[in-house]
Amino acid sequence: MEEQRPPLIKLEELHIEIINPFHSVAYFKSYEQELVDFLIEDAFDNQKKQISITYLWFLKSNKELIAYVTVLADAISLQGEIKEYFKQKGIPYKSLPALKIGRLCVSDRYLGRGIGTLMIEFVLVLAQKISKEIGLRFITTDAKRNANPTRDSIHFYKKFGFEVLKQREKGTIPLYKDLIKE
Repeated sequence: MEEQRPPLIKLEELHIEIINPFHSVAYFKSYEQELVDFLIEDAFDNQKKQISITYLWFLKSNKELIAYVTVLADAISLQGEIKEYFKQKGIPYKSLPALKIGRLCVSDRYLGRGIGTLMIEFVLVLAQKISKEIGLRFITTDAKRNANPTRDSIHFYKKFGFEVLKQREKGTIPLYKDLIKE
């Protein structure tokens, strides 16, 4: 018998707020303990220091914190093939501006319900808005490898058109999405 998946959560069921000192984040649960630790210990402090901004995602129905995404400024250093690609397009620079997804985490109870997809769409819209005010060409992130394919963030990001910037043997894999790729 097939296991029934929980229904997808729609954007209109969610409320998004920028983290502030009045938010209670200590109860947030994820199998990714370092992402929980960041949210509890560093997210608001980094925001006060103008390092990053963390958007908290709540269910409207019960005001439960179910996810968060942290973004910050970044740049891609152009090397190798990507440098040649941009040189041919008349862009001779050594680096180009980006918006980085520093952290993206969905509460364990809400995994597989489409929230990660909504968060990527949110960041894409945010990047498009920002790019109307300042130069911004890419969205970047550092994706984690995972032996469990259902928890492989590299595969997740590739579904949205992210490409590997630089292959690495250990640690995270830097990914990028060109906002105006032809």
